[in-house]
Parts: sequence; C-alpha cells; structure tokens
Amino acid sequence: MITIKTKEDIAKLREGGRRHAVILKELAKMVKPGVKTIDLENAARKLVAEGNDKAAFLNYKPAGAGRPYPAALCVSINDEIVHGIPNEKDRVIQEGDIVSLDIGLTHSGLITDSAVTVAAGVVSEECQKLLKVTKEALMAGIKAARAGKRVGAIGEAIECIGIANGYGVVEDLSGHGVGYSVHEDPYVPNYGSSKKGAILKPGMVLALEPMFNLGTKKVVLDSDGYTFRTADGRPSAHFEHTIVITKSDPEILTL
Repeated sequence: MITIKTKEDIAKLREGGRRHAVILKELAKMVKPGVKTIDLENAARKLVAEGNDKAAFLNYKPAGAGRPYPAALCVSINDEIVHGIPNEKDRVIQEGDIVSLDIGLTHSGLITDSAVTVAAGVVSEECQKLLKVTKEALMAGIKAARAGKRVGAIGEAIECIGIANGYGVVEDLSGHGVGYSVHEDPYVPNYGSSKKGAILKPGMVLALEPMFNLGTKKVVLDSDGYTFRTADGRPSAHFEHTIVITKSDPEILTL
C-alpha cells in the first residue's frame, strides 16, 4: 500500500535527512586506499549514535532474506552493486577502487535512505565517467518525479541516460517508497515508461537509486545472501536520495 506522509512526518523526515546527509558526507571523506570497511562501519554507528538516532539497516530483514542484515552501513566495492557487508570479512580499500556507501537513518521513528559512490585515490577515466553519469541520472529521475506523473516517468528518465552512455541499467534492483519502513510501495524501477506505474501524489516519499554497470545489466547474488555483483565482474556505481513529492518541484530530503 502506498502511504502519504503528513506535514508532521515530513518535518521529521526533513530533519532526519539533514542529519543523514552530514553522516554520509563524513563517511565519504574517509574513503581512501588502506581504509578497512570495518572502520567505515564503526564510524557509521558512532555518527548515528551521536545524534541519538538509529541505523535503519542494522538487523533489518527484508522480505525473502535468510537472515537480518548484520551492519549499519552497506559498503560495495567495484563490481559489488549494493548491500556489501562491511563487518564480516577483513576488507581493505585499494587505490583505484570505487566504493558505494549506502545507509538508512531512523530519526524520530521515520526513515531516510541515501547512497553515494566515491573514488578511492586515482580511478580510471571510465570509472570517473560512470560516477558522473550515474549521479546525473539520479538528478534526472528526481526532476521527473512530479505530482500527476507516473512512477514510470522516473525510470524512463534514468534509463535514457544509462542507455545513451552504453551502461548496463540494473533492472533486478530498484528504488522504493520509504519513511514508515525501509522498503515501502511503490517500487521505483530504473527503467520503464512514463505511461506506466502508480500516479505520483504530494506527500509520497521515495528513495530513488540508479545503479549503472560498465558492462552487463545482469546481476548475481553472493553466498552471504546480501551482496549483489555484476554478472561480468565489471564495476558498478550507485547513487541515492530520499525525496518527497510536492505540488511543485520534488524536495530532496537527504541533500
């Protein structure tokens, strides 16, 4: 069921989104060659706790998962698209890696979701372009998210940019509603048609998250039950913001 958030809800989400953005910015600054993923996880927990908030992903069990997610932060490196677990293996970021950081924050009982992909040291030109274009696609999807349009308009805007640049546009993973839960209706694919999907209405809160791959759009799931990788082992980028649909331009809550 699609939910419409109240003005009071949106005020709480706005403050949560502000805190969320600060946390993600601090974590992104830490991404450098030699840094361990567990260090990022520990920093995420510390930053969330300092605001008396909660890490929305920690111990969250999505539908179909075999176990709860064991961390506050998702750290996905290179060919890992999303949901990389930072605290179960001794992993060290290397020069030239691209690193996706994805975190959910619960503030005053309401949830925001945001992600960014960061370059560690000097990365290849093709990876630099991948990051730039994926971020541009997120902003295009946000621009398309206007009341009266359909959810498909968001996916169409994102997909057009991915295809124009020759990227694999991930179809097996998508954006989603958020706020009362980590994942809510409607799901927001990164492909589609502006003529399809639920009609966007003021008060809907959505997490938009394009995922572009340098190669195939096909994905595989690791044995850990969470980490999705590109099927051909080529790099992937992921950017995400939580937005609220208004009567005019959408508002980015996690900017």
